[in-house]
Amino acid sequence: MSVNPYAGALAERDAAEVIASTPEKLERLLNGLSAAEIERQPAPGKWSLREIVAHLADCDLAFGFRLRQGAAGVELIQPFDQDDWARNYAAYDFPAAMKTYRALRAWNLALVRSLTDEQKSRVITHPERGTMTVWTIVETMAGHDLHHLVRLEKQVGKSAS
Repeated sequence: MSVNPYAGALAERDAAEVIASTPEKLERLLNGLSAAEIERQPAPGKWSLREIVAHLADCDLAFGFRLRQGAAGVELIQPFDQDDWARNYAAYDFPAAMKTYRALRAWNLALVRSLTDEQKSRVITHPERGTMTVWTIVETMAGHDLHHLVRLEKQVGKSAS
């Protein structure tokens, strides 16, 4: 598995700018949708818009913990199984998922902007993806954002830009 499976989505874009802009793009994309649109599953086994936002919040929780571990000098970070975490998404309503995502992203963005060059270049190991730097986590966050924005645009039928 690639160190950053979303590197292709990120391409040459600035990772910090991408993660800073995603919450507003998400708001523009989902603003004004009905509850039925938010809850509609596009196909069996595919997440609704609410579940995708819950997933984004979960990922910011996990990415944020990994960033903090790496910045503090921890060398081994932990993976998580998104499908295991998704089993509880029925418990989260859309406004709470969006509010949680925005709060976590703001908190993580403040950390990212405060990282020193030395912290960004610290080497960490992901048990499934191998050795990477702390900054690779930021790049993964950004590519993951872009991946989901494209999928959400298709599901909603409009652009997030």
